[in-house]
Amino acid sequence: MNQATVVLGAQWGDEGKGKIVDLIAAQQDVICRCQGGNNAGHTVVIGDVAYDFHLLPSGIINEDSLSVIGNGVVIHLPGLFSEIAANEKKGLRNWQQRLIISDRAHLVFDFHQMVDGMEESSRGTKNLGTTKKGIGPTYSSKAGRSGLRVSDLLGDEQAFRERFMKLGRHFERLFPDADLKLESELQTLLQDYRERLRPLVRDTVALLNKQLSLGKKILIEGANATMLDIDFGTYPYVTSSNCSVGGVCTGLGIPCRAVGDVIGVVKAYTTRVGAGRLPTEQLNDIGEKLQTIGKEYGVTTGRKRRCGWLDLPVVKYTAMINGFSALAITKLDILDSFEELKICTSYLKDGNPIDYFPATDEELRQIEVEYVTMPGWCCDITGVRSYNDMPVNAQKYIEFIRSSLNVPVRYVGVGPSRDSIIEVPQ
Repeated sequence: MNQATVVLGAQWGDEGKGKIVDLIAAQQDVICRCQGGNNAGHTVVIGDVAYDFHLLPSGIINEDSLSVIGNGVVIHLPGLFSEIAANEKKGLRNWQQRLIISDRAHLVFDFHQMVDGMEESSRGTKNLGTTKKGIGPTYSSKAGRSGLRVSDLLGDEQAFRERFMKLGRHFERLFPDADLKLESELQTLLQDYRERLRPLVRDTVALLNKQLSLGKKILIEGANATMLDIDFGTYPYVTSSNCSVGGVCTGLGIPCRAVGDVIGVVKAYTTRVGAGRLPTEQLNDIGEKLQTIGKEYGVTTGRKRRCGWLDLPVVKYTAMINGFSALAITKLDILDSFEELKICTSYLKDGNPIDYFPATDEELRQIEVEYVTMPGWCCDITGVRSYNDMPVNAQKYIEFIRSSLNVPVRYVGVGPSRDSIIEVPQ
């Protein structure tokens, strides 16, 4: 059986996974999404065009490959078709022949999104920073075995009506003041989306396993990132799916032995959207400079990202969980104008180093960080296209990451476009 390549975020998301996926996708037969929903965002820049993907696999730009939305993804149909239309205007072509959606994927309804917003508002100052896209309530419905899947919408209409109204009324009882507009949404799903969706739907479990047996090249792109994983992330400030390597098998129905190369994407500094502790956060001019130069705003929400120095304990932790076989270091060029750089090398608790990542936000707030200081390179590297042509101090920065993690660095990103990814000699 052939083995798939997996691309995963190694921090709190927004690492630039889309660019790495786009680079690798050119040589792939199938590109897959395995978890999450339209709470994630990938940007792919080709020439002067920036494509924004939320539910679509960002590898859909490759017109010679299939793009699969797996069973572990939760799908808001109005969001999906709006995303397709927006990217068609930018140049996306022939997607109808290449996009395949799992019949087992769960559906995100408008009332899930409304409930998500109301639940978040009810938390007040202790909000989790959700995207209010309905992801949490949908996965909750799924886990409670009351959710509805793509296959339900395409199946018996009366059965779908009954289950939809039963689920919606459950949320009405929880939020009696909310106008969830259940009947209106039901009619829209049945009249506007049911038949538009039908030609795209297949049993993707059988499809992917057949592709593997035929030796086809498969690329799996993770949404969100490992530090947002529902089990291993900084709970409760996480997403509602497994966005570490385990989500690949459960979200696509392929065996563990089919997972091959696992590439961890690491931003050259650290960012985070929403609430929760960010140990290396810089609430000062440095943080503002990183945010401004890096254009650190969320693709999905537009929210400003919090910024700090590179946090190696985080990446060590995610490398351990995912078994990264290689790293891609992105947005290195954002550090071009810094005369001095810092890298967090360890966490201290009560003055002593710890060899684990804290399980609670409370404990994480008790730790102190230990830094090493490195000289910057103070020049523009966006035009560099060979690793050997990079400034010596930039190479030292990359080498320090590699040696600290004991994982080879395969790619370095020095700009937003497809040709700004440098392959590192091994």
